[in-house]
Order: sequence, then structure tokens, then C-alpha cells
Amino acid sequence: MKREYPNQPIVGIGAVILEKGRIVLVKRGVEPGKNRWSIPGGAVKLGETIRDAVLREAEEESGLIIRILVDRPLDAIDNIMADENAQLQYHYALLQFLACPKSGTLRPGGDVLDAIWVSLGDVEGFNLTDSFRSFFRKHRKELEQF
Repeated sequence: MKREYPNQPIVGIGAVILEKGRIVLVKRGVEPGKNRWSIPGGAVKLGETIRDAVLREAEEESGLIIRILVDRPLDAIDNIMADENAQLQYHYALLQFLACPKSGTLRPGGDVLDAIWVSLGDVEGFNLTDSFRSFFRKHRKELEQF
């Protein structure tokens, strides 16, 4: 699957992992969004269900085994970015699922540089990816209910 300058949109998922008023953030190690904070997530593999991708990516990037709390995406976000020549460089359709940890120890893995628990009140102080910042602002009140 060609992620940069793709031939078609890529389905991506995100795990919004919440516990006791905190959320897991990961520092991205690759583009798009390298060195910025977001939630664990990635591309759905061919033949993989969306929900299985959420579970896999959460474990790969955060070390946590999770449980999906709501069996539907919280949102669907278009993440479309052009390069300096106005050529389509990235095109993701992102689905975020609400989850909680079942087991495991938080640690960075896969293509992330760091993984941390952050109070919901402190999230916007981080250098977030644009797509996650938009998602968080839209859903903050909803996330505070969990």
C-alpha cells in the first residue's frame, strides 16, 4: 500500500484510549505528523476488519491490550494533505474508536517515539497533529463522560 502520493484513499483507524480522565497520546515517528502527538492508530490491512485493526494498532503502538467501549466510530475524519506543489501527498479516511485498557503496560512501540497518559485538560497543550486536534476539540465534552 502506497501511503505517500497514494492512488486511492487509505482507511485509517485510531484508538481513543481513556481511563480516569486521561487519554493515551503517542508521538508519531513517521510522516504524516512526524514528531507530533496523536492517538495510537494506523492503516487497516487488506483482509483485516476495522475493529481488529484498532486492537492491533493500540497494542503495537502503546503496549496496551484494549477493549472497544462503543461498537461504532466516534467520528470519520478526512485527512487530505497536499505538498508544496499542490500535489496530493496523503489521503486518509480516519475512524476513531473509544476504548479502555484491559491489560498491558504503556510503552512506545511500532513507529511511535513515545507513549504517555495525559489528563484531558492538558491535551491541547501538546503539539498535536491537525486531524487529532480537530477531533479532540469536537469531542472533548463527550470524552469527559468516560
